[in-house]
Amino acid sequence: MVVAIGVRGDGHREVLGVDVGDSENGAFWTAFLRSLKARGLGGVRLVIADAHLGLAQAVRTVLLGAGVQRCRVHFMRNVLAVVPKANGEMVAALIRTIFAQPDARAVREQFDTIAAMLGRQFPQVQAMLETAQEELLAFTGFPTTHWKKIWSTNPLERVNKEIKRRTEVVGVFPNPAALLRLAGAVLAEQHDEWQVGDRRYLSEASMTALTATPAKNTALPATAMLTAS
Repeated sequence: MVVAIGVRGDGHREVLGVDVGDSENGAFWTAFLRSLKARGLGGVRLVIADAHLGLAQAVRTVLLGAGVQRCRVHFMRNVLAVVPKANGEMVAALIRTIFAQPDARAVREQFDTIAAMLGRQFPQVQAMLETAQEELLAFTGFPTTHWKKIWSTNPLERVNKEIKRRTEVVGVFPNPAALLRLAGAVLAEQHDEWQVGDRRYLSEASMTALTATPAKNTALPATAMLTAS
């Protein structure tokens, strides 16, 4: 099951959509994004997600001008899966320094330094970093005040946990429609909570800074966060 939430131009979040399908299938992602667009989604500046096969291409095809940010948390898990356990903390600490830099230039310089450093002992990790570089560092094209909110899919984790908690009670669903009914009810509750609340996910001031940075082929500032559960 895939869930998409978005951050509107005013900084508030809302649920964009949910569907059931093969999250490693490009055709599924293309159809899912087109369904969101058909219902009015527009002005997307950035899609934050895990590295699902076909998703990046679907974004480029359907959401013209939008960038793709690869979730740094999921990427770190992928890296740690290929290094010896004894070296895990060291590797993780070095990669985290990339995201601790004060500006975009420093982030990219540190990225190159860390990739080369790790490459001496872990060439596979260097290859993973270099392959994922553009998507991993897409957040640097946005205001620094947004970085912690857009470099991972963490905003979806609480929503996903609640969906999993409710679906585990059922165990097995007879068909996708049954799953969507239950998950849709959970998401509707979350959507309503966000709509009536006064708390913005991104501040009004930071959104003003975003609108001052025009994006290609987009009209309104927005962020879509997509995840597969």
